[in-house]
Amino acid sequence: MPAGAAARRLASCLRPRFTRRARGLLCLWLAGLSLAAEVAAEIVSARYVEPTRAYGHGVLPGGEYAGLEIRLRDGRRIRSTPERAVYEDTAPRLVDLDGDGTAEVITVISYFDQGAALRIWDEVSTPDPPGGSRMAMVAETPPIGRPHRWLAVIGAADLDGDGQVEIAYVDRPHLARILRVWRFRNGALTEVASRAGYSNHRIGDAGITSGLRDCGLGPELVVPDGDWRRIKALRLQDGELRRRDLGPLQPDIGLRQALRCQ
Repeated sequence: MPAGAAARRLASCLRPRFTRRARGLLCLWLAGLSLAAEVAAEIVSARYVEPTRAYGHGVLPGGEYAGLEIRLRDGRRIRSTPERAVYEDTAPRLVDLDGDGTAEVITVISYFDQGAALRIWDEVSTPDPPGGSRMAMVAETPPIGRPHRWLAVIGAADLDGDGQVEIAYVDRPHLARILRVWRFRNGALTEVASRAGYSNHRIGDAGITSGLRDCGLGPELVVPDGDWRRIKALRLQDGELRRRDLGPLQPDIGLRQALRCQ
């Protein structure tokens, strides 16, 4: 039964014409159907689709796309195709940002006239058709402000142990080199910390050089410094990004050992 129909019948089960026992059994049955519909609509994967050269930035080889596709647990696929913008990223990231047990999708979108922004997507049910689904934009950071200005995501986690998830990225890793942290709370993104002097991408690299680790004392951001000479670990504490040096950045090793806590 579609989720919308189940919801309508679930409401009707509260009418006086049902006996208490019949009403209780029907409510339990319909509640189970509604729960099954919610589980079926859970996002299980996401990918960028339709490679494009319409934006023409080119700092991330093959990393500009005209569409985003999410796949639901029941096998359905839903696409988003933005107007006057592309997705500019290595891959979407699935993270449970609001603690409801299901994942949201973290993406990087680049507007033709305003440059990059961080955008969060989720799946929502629709009444028409009953049980249908669509993608909904949950939250977005302000665009950088100029075309061909990009941001590179580091990762997402509860960085300070307050129960809320933060998302970290480097704002303009080739130019401004500012590490920014945004907290996702009540369906909105709020910047909570920033620190200059970091980069996680070099023009022409196919990947992003940064990540998250937990060596027993809580999550840390691991990124190169702005000169690509040293590796830094940063921890969010009391609203500030506190850093420590992890040693030289060796081209043949990169961040592998640091991310493994070695």
